[in-house]
Amino acid sequence: MSQVEVGHEVNVQGVLLEMRKSIQKDFFRGGYQSVCNKIHPATLSRLSALETTCTVTRNGQALLSQTVVAALDGDKVYVFSYAGQAEAYAKSQGEIQDFRNSLKL
Repeated sequence: MSQVEVGHEVNVQGVLLEMRKSIQKDFFRGGYQSVCNKIHPATLSRLSALETTCTVTRNGQALLSQTVVAALDGDKVYVFSYAGQAEAYAKSQGEIQDFRNSLKL
């Protein structure tokens, strides 16, 4: 959670775009490729949010998935990120969604 200065307007989609670029650049430096889906509407706890998920590969094999979610609530912006090995990540989606819904923001 970050406090937003009075009068400052947060561009949540712009924040996610920059975070997504950073993820891709960091993995690229390590010799990996990453593909991210379009930023799309989601929820984080009770808040409307935007999210994107990146899949990191090497030699065509999916190794890791990472999701970044951002939501604005008045004078606060929340960013939630989680990642895991590709197979475990896919199997954990129900548990992850339950956790996201249970957050007290």
